[in-house]
Amino acid sequence: MQRYFIQPEQFTDETATIAGDDAHHLTRVMRAKPGDTCIVSDGISREALVRLQTVDPRQVVADVIEWLPMDNEPAVDVWVAQSLPKGDKMELVIQKGTEIGASRFIPFVSERTVVQLDGKKEGKRLERWQKIAKEAAEQAHRNRVPQVDPVVSWKELLRLAQEADAAWICYEKQSVQELRGQIRKAILSRKNEGRRQRLLLMIGPEGGFTEREAAEAEAAGWCAVSLGKRILRTETAAMVGLTCILYESGEMGGEQ
Repeated sequence: MQRYFIQPEQFTDETATIAGDDAHHLTRVMRAKPGDTCIVSDGISREALVRLQTVDPRQVVADVIEWLPMDNEPAVDVWVAQSLPKGDKMELVIQKGTEIGASRFIPFVSERTVVQLDGKKEGKRLERWQKIAKEAAEQAHRNRVPQVDPVVSWKELLRLAQEADAAWICYEKQSVQELRGQIRKAILSRKNEGRRQRLLLMIGPEGGFTEREAAEAEAAGWCAVSLGKRILRTETAAMVGLTCILYESGEMGGEQ
């Protein structure tokens, strides 16, 4: 069933209003008509099965049939910090990462990042990334749309470790612990605190991290971890690391 995210003010106790691009998609692409049903969510606290009442490309008004539980989100919040990759790989990381279950994406610039930043295009790029996250969340039947941050510097990224319960940097050029063991350690240490854990995973650029960067990260509170013996592409590493975390947290059948 089609799902759409709307703003909280577009909900009342009895109705939901779908506007803008979503209304156009619903009417022109899905060819919806009065009486059809879909799911709408404000991405915060309310989600409902609705029946379309008034159908127009600019605005669709629907009646709430049933309020639904918002239980499709992982039990832990995983933040994916991704060094800006070449081409449209960042879009792939956001799209697939959203489908898997990431709650936040933090693009950053590191020493071997080759992408040239253009301040004039920053706003449009961030808007596109957030739109990709929204569409992927709708497709995956997420209850919330992941947050996509503006691009941050290396120093700004390092400081974010202080906001997380555990922060890991994927680094393959030294003897480091496997991510699996670190995940279990982090989850078990805070299992009974009664709140969602915030787990932060840092992925490097195509050329990887320098030794200096790895040392700076560990000094700032990050733990260096390995994703295995094979060298992964940067976009692959993001998806593999995210999946490992969610599996080990019990989200995909792993041990809790």
